[in-house]
Amino acid sequence: MSADGLFDRAVDAVLDRAVLAAVGRAGTPGRIRFTERQLYYETCRVLRPVRAVPRRVPFTPAPPVRYERFEEALRRQQGRGRLPGLLPPVPAGARRSAPPSAEPDLHDYGLPRLLVCESRSVVRMLLANDVHLEAACPVFAADDLPLDPRLTAGLGRVEGATVHVLHDASVAGIALTARVRAALRDTAPGVRVASMGLVPRHATALHLTSRHEAGHEAGPASGAAGPASGQGDMADRGERLRSVLPSALGAGELEWLARGRSAEVESVPPARLLRTVLRLVRGPRTAGPSVWTGLRELRTTGFMTWPTGPARRHEDTRR
Repeated sequence: MSADGLFDRAVDAVLDRAVLAAVGRAGTPGRIRFTERQLYYETCRVLRPVRAVPRRVPFTPAPPVRYERFEEALRRQQGRGRLPGLLPPVPAGARRSAPPSAEPDLHDYGLPRLLVCESRSVVRMLLANDVHLEAACPVFAADDLPLDPRLTAGLGRVEGATVHVLHDASVAGIALTARVRAALRDTAPGVRVASMGLVPRHATALHLTSRHEAGHEAGPASGAAGPASGQGDMADRGERLRSVLPSALGAGELEWLARGRSAEVESVPPARLLRTVLRLVRGPRTAGPSVWTGLRELRTTGFMTWPTGPARRHEDTRR
């Protein structure tokens, strides 16, 4: 066998072990269900741990392995049946339709909260982990808009009702909140629409694996005009973004976006994503036993906070 062939086999062996380790980490604590992209980002964390970097140092590492190479390892493990917890991919063009209710007056009640996610894969993951039951909150994807009029009517019956928006730290993702607000302006004018994240400061604080959007370079643009021209182009992109994105974004965040950087919600570790969504959607709540899941212990920290001690073990009650 050639030296190249031996090297490829060695890389495949390392990647196979990393995928198996990532499966165990993504499903912990309890038996969390996770998406393929969540498993990819967990594999990236296995291959390139960032624990040695002080948490106060903000940065977003590049992925240590191409997604295509990860998919090859994933198919090998799927053939061996060694991927518990992995959700099947969402069919192309799938849209969620609300099932007919057995209770004809269900839509006559008020609806205090609703969650809209940019990614349908994230919607599937949250539903698979019973977040809609634990938080008493319907979960929809952005391409489900406009919402069923019965849902918007339910939102309008509750003072202070909120539609939460969960999106990527990207230009399109951050702009989604304004899209949702515009979609509800006529049908539910008094409903609050709030972004849950991600934004660049979340991504850098959590050291999330980031990627570059197509058409952008990692550094200043190259060419005959030299670096000064690239820096000017970057400044122009930043100014354009400032005119269309929320004013709460800092200059460093706009620069991060102007460089074409982005971080997906699925790059957040699954357990942290679940507890953050529960904490932010439900708000303060008196602790007590849950009849649905054991996910309550997952909501102790959020995107902008760090654990202050060892995480308590989550005992999953689903069978």
